[in-house]
Amino acid sequence: MEGVTNTIGRRKTATARIYLSDGTGKITINKRDIDVYFPVPKLQYVVKQPLNLLNVADKYDIKVNLSGGGFNGQAEALRQAISKALAEINPEDRTALKKEGFLTRDPRKVERKKPGQPGARKQFQFSKR
Repeated sequence: MEGVTNTIGRRKTATARIYLSDGTGKITINKRDIDVYFPVPKLQYVVKQPLNLLNVADKYDIKVNLSGGGFNGQAEALRQAISKALAEINPEDRTALKKEGFLTRDPRKVERKKPGQPGARKQFQFSKR
């Protein structure tokens, strides 16, 4: 089968494992449709960005296992996974996806809270006396 691949995408603590295959453009996330899983249009747009960039939105079916993180992190992890899969299927598309920054893993994560202070950087109010 020509257009079948599986890749992984990550953002913050979210992980997206996808199975991309030839089809009609159906995106299934954790056995639910994309409209049900991401009811916010902005998140649906983020997920479909690489597909719309290459004009292949109705060419592939995508089955997704999403775990960890929040809505935004999950959507961006899924965007990276889809971009990686598209670049794997057609290497000529890689430059366009890379130029938009869809293949780059965003390394920013929440910094851990340190002991003896209320947050990661914040400290309790200093009292001289």
